[in-house]
Amino acid sequence: MGKFVIRQVSTGYTFRLKARNGEAIATSEVYTGEAACRKGIASVEKNAPIANLVDLTVAEPVTASNPKFEVYLDKSGAFRFRLKAKNGETIASSEGYTSKQACMNGIESVRKNAVDATIVMDPTT
Repeated sequence: MGKFVIRQVSTGYTFRLKARNGEAIATSEVYTGEAACRKGIASVEKNAPIANLVDLTVAEPVTASNPKFEVYLDKSGAFRFRLKAKNGETIASSEGYTSKQACMNGIESVRKNAVDATIVMDPTT
């Protein structure tokens, strides 16, 4: 089972979704409060399993409605994904991956781990 780890930072709260092996697979924006951060987690839990997939790395990407995962190349050439909620807001994003397949595997891991993940506070904060 995965877990969402909430962390307090100087400007608010963030979360990371960690896979069963402890590896971080998605991170959030900074929220102003813990309650808002928990709402972001609930949105990932709800949207990740049903999200469409849009590959922005191909010449003619097929469009899809939200919620959706968008796969894209960052400025350094790494593959990344972002999860957008039904309202179009980005609710989680990934690290950079060296291959598209690794990025796709990350998306599948989010789909699987978000559903039954526990929520814990980061003990270092």
